[in-house]
Amino acid sequence: MDMLPGIYRWIHIMAGVMWIGLLYYFNFVQVAALKAAQADSTAAGITKHVAPRALFYFRWAALVTWLAGAALLGSNFVAAFAFHAGFQKIGIGAWLGTIMLLNVWGVIWPNQKKILGLVQATDEQKNKARRVAFLASRTNTALSIPMLFFMVAQTHIPM
Repeated sequence: MDMLPGIYRWIHIMAGVMWIGLLYYFNFVQVAALKAAQADSTAAGITKHVAPRALFYFRWAALVTWLAGAALLGSNFVAAFAFHAGFQKIGIGAWLGTIMLLNVWGVIWPNQKKILGLVQATDEQKNKARRVAFLASRTNTALSIPMLFFMVAQTHIPM
């Protein structure tokens, strides 16, 4: 069982790379690409084939990252989330990751389902969903830098 923390860490890092990589893809590549694709009527390829698949990996990578992080914390889970002595840095990182996870599953994904036509929505609802999903995604992008900093700071930056 001595290998479990190493396995959890490997899963946490790999899923985290996928999650944050897709977050950056959406915010720095796909948003601009969709705008250009809508201008020349080629957006259907992105919205029909690329976005649903990328969103699938995005949301599940978020969940796996969080679960593996929780497993890594193990018996220190409460200490981290309650900011007990010695766990403040990882606690901040864990809370930021939790907020980001909730954003993915509770805000971004429900709105993306409307945007992509996976659930019924009027044009007005789709326009509102675009704005909400965009802002939630940008919020996660902004939170990703301090989240990564505090995750690394726990073991690499002394108090």
